[in-house]
Amino acid sequence: MRRRTFDALATMAGVVLAVVLAIGGGLLLWGHSVISNDVHTQLAAQKIVFPPANSAPIKELPAADAAAMNQYGGQLMTTGAQAEAYANHFIAVHLTKIGGGQTYSQLSAKSLAQPKNTALAEQVQTMFRGTTLRGMLLNAYGWWQMGQIMLISAFVAFGSAVLFLVLSGLGFWHLRRTAPQSEIFSKVNTKVPANA
Repeated sequence: MRRRTFDALATMAGVVLAVVLAIGGGLLLWGHSVISNDVHTQLAAQKIVFPPANSAPIKELPAADAAAMNQYGGQLMTTGAQAEAYANHFIAVHLTKIGGGQTYSQLSAKSLAQPKNTALAEQVQTMFRGTTLRGMLLNAYGWWQMGQIMLISAFVAFGSAVLFLVLSGLGFWHLRRTAPQSEIFSKVNTKVPANA
């Protein structure tokens, strides 16, 4: 194969890859924007406000949970990271305390076995509500996290597109410098010795 033909094919492939990566990066950026806006809108509509930093509800938490909550003290919940902190470091701690270390499922089974126990029924309802809210907040966090991954992927795609454009530019430069008759692999002349 002629060297110029190979260079032209490789250079055009680089240009096509750069365009595809740039389009992919744009779509990933758009996806990130849609997800981030949706999560922000849905969380802000709930008007969940973090307890002020170092307030009594925060001081009651274990040290690691209090530290996670203090960073958002007094703020309105609008991001997935905030939803995750509230779900795992505030609601989960309270659910463990309310349920005595038992899950909603365990308490519900006990309540079914003791239908006249109203205190247990109320405990089950509280656990159900808390577990449901925690699940919804963690769902918002999961979608927000996907948006963050899309943002990083968009930057990688754009960076790769730039790299392929640079390589394609070098390919065009090399294409102009290559002699028309040059081959990729030089032909090897092999002579078979004649037997005398």
